[in-house]
Amino acid sequence: METSIRLEQAIKKLYTAFHNNQLHPECCKQCAVGNMLDNTDNWKHFSDHHGSLELNYVGQVHESFGRKFNGYSPLELLKIEAIFLKACGYQLPIHHKNFKPENPKNKDILFDGLTEVITFLCELDGVSNIMDYTKLFEFENDRPRYRLKGILI
Repeated sequence: METSIRLEQAIKKLYTAFHNNQLHPECCKQCAVGNMLDNTDNWKHFSDHHGSLELNYVGQVHESFGRKFNGYSPLELLKIEAIFLKACGYQLPIHHKNFKPENPKNKDILFDGLTEVITFLCELDGVSNIMDYTKLFEFENDRPRYRLKGILI
């Protein structure tokens, strides 16, 4: 499967952040988008509220000029972040009165968030979802349809 450079880089950065415990949904530098953008928080100025899908004036200007940030438009970045936060259990947009998970750095919660983000990133690039493991269990004539390297059946 051929993937884009932006998808490949995003997955590598999210993978590294997850395994190095550098993923935190409430931190604009350590959330999904913050990690994808090299731990910067400039993207937070595209919207007035963390988790919102509405571009503010700054975001609209960047969007109208066709600016891309590590390959993603401001609106795509807001969608990625909203998907991540929602899948982690946040009520959006993030606000002290809105529901949030008790332990946002719980690996299971973060994994759920990343699974949804990677699914969306694959959709954006029009490639098969790399998180879809159902092909491993497809069979034909009582034999596996696909083989894993290094496993003999």
